Amino acid sequence: MSQSEEAEAAKLGDGELPESRVLDHLGLVAGMFEELEIGDRIDEHISQDFNEREVSVGQAVKAMVLNGFGFVQQRLYLTPEFFERVPTERLIGEGVRPEHLNEGVLGRALDDLFEYGVTELFRDVAAHAAGKLGLGSRFAHLDATSFSFEGEYDSDEEPTDGVIRIQQGYSRDHRPDLNQAVLDMMVERKAGLPVLMKPLSGNVNDSGSFPELIDRHVDHLQNAHGFDYVVADSALYSSDHVEKLTESGVKFVTRVPETISEAKIESMEPLTGESLTEGYRAEECRSEYGDVEQRWLVVYSEEAEERARESAREKVQKEHEEEAKTFSKLTEREFACREDAEQVLEEFESGLEASEFTEKQVTRATCYTLEESSSPGGEGNRLKETGKEWFVEGTLVPSEERKVRLQKQKSLFIVATNELDDQALSAEEMLEGYKGQVQVERGFRYLKDPQLLADSLYLQKERRIMASLMIMTLCLLVYSALEWRIREGLQAQSLSFPDQKGNPTQRPTARWVFERFLGIHVLFEGQRRLVLNIKDRHRRIITVLGERYAELYASQPS
Repeated sequence: MSQSEEAEAAKLGDGELPESRVLDHLGLVAGMFEELEIGDRIDEHISQDFNEREVSVGQAVKAMVLNGFGFVQQRLYLTPEFFERVPTERLIGEGVRPEHLNEGVLGRALDDLFEYGVTELFRDVAAHAAGKLGLGSRFAHLDATSFSFEGEYDSDEEPTDGVIRIQQGYSRDHRPDLNQAVLDMMVERKAGLPVLMKPLSGNVNDSGSFPELIDRHVDHLQNAHGFDYVVADSALYSSDHVEKLTESGVKFVTRVPETISEAKIESMEPLTGESLTEGYRAEECRSEYGDVEQRWLVVYSEEAEERARESAREKVQKEHEEEAKTFSKLTEREFACREDAEQVLEEFESGLEASEFTEKQVTRATCYTLEESSSPGGEGNRLKETGKEWFVEGTLVPSEERKVRLQKQKSLFIVATNELDDQALSAEEMLEGYKGQVQVERGFRYLKDPQLLADSLYLQKERRIMASLMIMTLCLLVYSALEWRIREGLQAQSLSFPDQKGNPTQRPTARWVFERFLGIHVLFEGQRRLVLNIKDRHRRIITVLGERYAELYASQPS
């Protein structure tokens, strides 16, 4: 027992009541942080000033990671309140007390992370973590997301080198009214472990930031992780990027944007290629887009076509209704001659996208006006012919051809690579590599899930925002590592964990495991530390993860 714990025990011995603190799933988080040696790696890179604080930068980072997992939707300045509720010495380190984790200490730790360089520091920590987990993959998946800010920032001031600017830009959250920052992130394939992150100003677009990020860090990524291919969505694909990446020796697998004329889906013939995997057919062709020879894989997805069927029907119906309204107004117009009416009808029909005529015609009608009589009471009023006018008529229905075309667009996509050797990268591997892009998308969903971390950030200094984005990505690293280790361990030891319906599974999400660990407390009673409410399901996970975790959830009798 540490000196501070002995002091607390002495107080309890003087008549103070026992006290409990929340442990929950935080022992799992603390254990993985230690297993991956994240704090040690940070402290190796950043010099410590213990005259200013009682904890190291690595310990402060660990505290903020625990805070990210344990205090839902709360602002960073409330962090000290969080640590009054948890056993800090057990989770963070001997002698670490809640008052040591005040706003000033954590803020200076964020400053230290920024001064070192958050991208470079995270890159090293992630490479070490992947090595500890034995993770290696041929594919690195790259994407970007944005985080919104409701505060005011000095975006009109001259930018400082290396500091992002919080400003408006393309919002992936559909909130263009808010200022934002952008986060580029790369993950490995197997566990979705983030291996690279870079904060960017709010108005930066993916197509500009991706090639620069790859060019700067590709050698490290290839050497540290053994990646052969960078995988990205269509934001990476342009004639300039294709050429630059190939000249740099970077192999890519990326989706081809439909905006490129060579990739117009609607102009392609129906696929007759063989099945690659269940639900997918594909045909391969060659392209020299951007003056770089490539393999293009035109892929048909049964699942995508099924999803597209209803959406195509709804879209065509909506477009058809708009065109029908326009035609209804056209039928009210009068034309002086048949030729004018026929020309307008022809021009209208040629512009139709979602409708087609089942019948149409130009008709002639006699027009009359009412000629009033001068007789008292209006007797003798009669209709007077004023001439003959031409009108257009017809019946419009939704276009079946438009529906089919939309379904085709949504069920086909093109994946490109500059790997010309199909023995090194087969068509099936190429498709599976691209489908793995879902890993980085899942990572972003996790980061922006309000059940785990707040979607909006509230720090006022841009440099601290950059560092906090590193903290959030470290949370994802720990989360992904825990999920990987739990799933691999359950399978290796032929164990299972109850899913949401109570059925056994060997692939629980880490989030579900966290939820099932809620309610575990540490009771401080004299010199005893009793861990309460441990169940069989908890012991199963702790057993899978190992001795380090068992110690974090172990009682300490007097």
